[in-house]
Amino acid sequence: MRDATFILGGYDEGRLLPRVARELSALEVKRLSHPGTGGHKNVAVGGVSGLMLQLTPKGGRTWLLRVSIAGRRREIGLGGYPDVPLASARERAREIKDQIWRGIDPLEERRANQSALAAAAMRGLTFRDATEKALAAKINAFKNPKHRQQWSNTLKTYAEPVLGDMLVQDITVQDVLRVLEPIWQSKTETASRVRGRIESVLSWATVAGHRSGDNPARWAGNLKELLPAAAKVARQENHPAVEIDDAPRWFSAVRARSGIGTRALEFAALTAARSREVRGAQWEEIDLTAGLWVIPATRMKTDREHRVPLSPQAMTLLQALPRFKDVSLVFPAPRGGEMSDMTLSAAMKRIHAADVAGGGAGFIDRVSKRPAVPHGLRSTFRDWTAERTKFPGDMAEVALAHKIGNAVEASYRRGDMVEKRRAMMAAWAGHLEGDGKRLGK
Repeated sequence: MRDATFILGGYDEGRLLPRVARELSALEVKRLSHPGTGGHKNVAVGGVSGLMLQLTPKGGRTWLLRVSIAGRRREIGLGGYPDVPLASARERAREIKDQIWRGIDPLEERRANQSALAAAAMRGLTFRDATEKALAAKINAFKNPKHRQQWSNTLKTYAEPVLGDMLVQDITVQDVLRVLEPIWQSKTETASRVRGRIESVLSWATVAGHRSGDNPARWAGNLKELLPAAAKVARQENHPAVEIDDAPRWFSAVRARSGIGTRALEFAALTAARSREVRGAQWEEIDLTAGLWVIPATRMKTDREHRVPLSPQAMTLLQALPRFKDVSLVFPAPRGGEMSDMTLSAAMKRIHAADVAGGGAGFIDRVSKRPAVPHGLRSTFRDWTAERTKFPGDMAEVALAHKIGNAVEASYRRGDMVEKRRAMMAAWAGHLEGDGKRLGK
């Protein structure tokens, strides 16, 4: 009589009726091994008809369940042995047979479950990883590596401590608020940029299939209802500025000091430019013959080229600066590369401290009562044009590279308007030198 455990996996030859196999114990199953000849061998283990252990010539052992689904004979894998012990294999076999009895195809259901699992795994992306992938996807949109680094750094500094380990599909409006609220009042411009960058990362994650639904970092109809407008907050927190009448005394103190950082601060005052525009200034941007500094759009906050007519005082400053071989920066850091924003701030603080130590009042903002900072020099310039001159306000806004009406800005970008702005910058330099005149038009 043939060994019942090797008869077609539990089916009698020549029949479709399952043969009733002897129910093997867990110890007997453990002792089963391949006979050493031929291919795979299926051993019926009993307990559930059609359940067998497949033995391979190389020692592999896998559970199979042979069943009939809609008249077709099928084999369904139930996992490997001993990871799936005998009792578990029998339980799984019974569940599958119950599904078939209820009209469910277990193979199709398994495929659907695996697809859902794969989709869930794809969506299981953290915000930190999503940031890197989003950056890689839009790398060509960055005009230079520095912009990409700034984009990444702001998210690492402000967003990742809160959102970094969260799955993108789990991030809600409340989570985004936890990032923004602590800095919305104190660092409004930075917070606004962080919000936009979070929105970009989550937008990429949605399109890439890692999340669904509305973007919780969207402003319109969303965060707009929960946070004050950035423009309104920014107006409430102007940078501390040197008083108009104190500007000549402050400027004299600047000129009395040496150092490349102080010269950069002096140039920032004469041009009413932003710190980063001055710190990144390149010699190739400056035409000493025409007296014009053309800052490319890639270095401007507004992403538009900005032309700065240089006063005689600014020209004299530039001509006196040392030029170094293979160094394109106008104001390089002592150890090479671009100087930090703190260099200008530190120079400003030293000037204030020295004035106080000498018995003066220092250089205090009239409203906030705080010591003036480099960016506040732009406010001093704007207040001077409004209160002490007849130069048009729009022209002062163009000089500050603020966004104004396109038609107005276009008119000021023509050559004759540059020359009118040149007269304004010369008058401003004269005020800084203490000429005391009310200039205009």
